[in-house]
Amino acid sequence: MAGHSKWANIKRQKARVDAVKGKVFAKMSREIIVAARLGGPDPAGNFQLRTAIDKAKAAGVPNDNIDRAIAKGSGQLGADDNYEAIRYEGYGPGGVAILIEALTDNRNRTAADLRAAFSKSNGNLGETGCVGWMFDQKGVVTIAEPGNEDTLLEAAMAGSAESYEPTDLDDDTPGADVFCDPADLEQLDTALKTHGYPVKQVELRWIPSNTVMVDDPDQARLLLKLMDALEDLDDVQSVTANFDLAEELLEAMAA
Repeated sequence: MAGHSKWANIKRQKARVDAVKGKVFAKMSREIIVAARLGGPDPAGNFQLRTAIDKAKAAGVPNDNIDRAIAKGSGQLGADDNYEAIRYEGYGPGGVAILIEALTDNRNRTAADLRAAFSKSNGNLGETGCVGWMFDQKGVVTIAEPGNEDTLLEAAMAGSAESYEPTDLDDDTPGADVFCDPADLEQLDTALKTHGYPVKQVELRWIPSNTVMVDDPDQARLLLKLMDALEDLDDVQSVTANFDLAEELLEAMAA
């Protein structure tokens, strides 16, 4: 798929380290709270909640935390925190476009935290719309062991998929990212499961329409420092950028 970046694979590797941090539990709890508030507490009838729960379980979030977040979002524990979804946009070192999705109960705090993170890495937080036009939102279902291409294509088409790309999963087993229109995500998830594919992740993802190749080590270090700083913020749920790293830099980082 045009615009795909190795950053998605780098993020998967980082996720294993980030999962050790307690912050991942808080971020996923927020996602569950909002999903339960918007669509109700029953995962069977709330696809957004169901996928949020699956993501939380995959990251090792305890069931008690998940149940508490559902109860809080559905009002069973009184009024829940008034989280709202906000998208922020900015520029990293070298003009790299960065898109941030946050769930926050304090816009001023979130904007101040983001601005500080950008400034420390030679970037800047921009106005709404400054880079958003460079990205398209897609539904993505990540599966393990895609196997025969024709069989995968048949299953993907049954779910109204647009395209797919091979990828490597956390344990280095083969996988595939299957892309669709956001409105077709539940249909695609169901179709792939019906055809027997092990679904590892279901999400909405921003895909850059073009990527900037970074081959300068100093710029790469600043960019990765910025991405880490942004993702570490409590209010930030996801960070997407339109850069790709040269192979030699990827090898150097892995070493």
